[in-house]
Amino acid sequence: MHNILNRANALLAFTLWVMAAVTAACFLSTVFLDYTVPTKLTVKDIKVRTIADYATDEQQADLATLSFNLNVDFTKVFNWNVKQLFVYLVAEYNSDNNAVNQVVLWDRIVERANRVVMDEVNVKPKYYFLDDGSNLLKHQNVTFVIRYNVIPNAGYLRLVQSTDQISVPFPTTYTTSRRS
Repeated sequence: MHNILNRANALLAFTLWVMAAVTAACFLSTVFLDYTVPTKLTVKDIKVRTIADYATDEQQADLATLSFNLNVDFTKVFNWNVKQLFVYLVAEYNSDNNAVNQVVLWDRIVERANRVVMDEVNVKPKYYFLDDGSNLLKHQNVTFVIRYNVIPNAGYLRLVQSTDQISVPFPTTYTTSRRS
C-alpha cells in the first residue's frame, strides 16, 4: 500500500502538528498572567564627579557613583513557560539636550534553577553612570526603576516594569576625592 517514505512523511507531519499544538497551548495558557511583583529598592551614597570628556565637543562630563539595595521575590513570576528573567536597574532623567535619558546601571540573569529571591545589599553598579554634559549635578529628579524581561519557552518576550520606583535628588557639589 504505502512505502516506508510515505509512512515516515505522515508520521513526521503528525508529530510536527502535535508539537505546534502543544507550543500554542503553552503560550495561550500563560499569555494573560500578571508578571509584576513588588520590589523594594533604595539608592544611597550618591556622589557626582566631573571628568574630561573627549568624545563630545563638551570639555567635561558628569560621572555619578552610588550603591543600592534591592529586595524582590520572583517566585510568582516563574511558571512552566518561563525559562529565565533578565533583570536590570535603569536610571531615568531629563536634560536640556534630551527629553529622556535612560542609563542601565546593573543587570542580572535569573534562571529557574537559581535562587529567585534577590536580597542584594550595598551593590555597586556594573556600568558607568555617565552623562554627556553636566546635567547630573543639582538634578532634582533622577528616577530609579527595576525592569525585567520574561524570557519564555514559547511566546513573546515580555517587558515588565516594577510599579515601585524611586526619585532622588542628586548632590549640589562635586566630589573631589578619587575614591567614591
